[in-house]
Amino acid sequence: MPEYSFSGLFLVSFGAATVLPVSSEAVFALMILSGYDAWGCILTAAVGNWLGGMTNYYLGRFGKTQWIEKYLKISSKQIKKVQKMLQGRGAATAFFSFLPVVGDVIALVLGLLRANLFIVNTTMFLGKLLRYIFLWYGLEHAI
Repeated sequence: MPEYSFSGLFLVSFGAATVLPVSSEAVFALMILSGYDAWGCILTAAVGNWLGGMTNYYLGRFGKTQWIEKYLKISSKQIKKVQKMLQGRGAATAFFSFLPVVGDVIALVLGLLRANLFIVNTTMFLGKLLRYIFLWYGLEHAI
């Protein structure tokens, strides 16, 4: 049954990177503490979370602000606040898309701003990967 667990971790990690209110950390921690392969969990969660974040990026890139407000329930005020925060900082700020709440909006706004796709992909994946590595490290040393 491990293959279903990894599939579940992938789906939850993907959903957690979108506007869905799910926690990949809980599933990740449960799997690590249950003895699943740490690197398998780290990579599965990171890839799922990264693809979810890139979904937000593309929703911003191809969406309209009015559509984002209506269907994703992200206010124009939130969007403008993050746009102001990202002003002049560039695509590398995608690294911080792992942050709770604001991370989803960062990816979305980078899409709206048409930020460099290669840099967004690379820095977003690194941020998400490091997040799960640090989470694993914390779990291993808390036991």
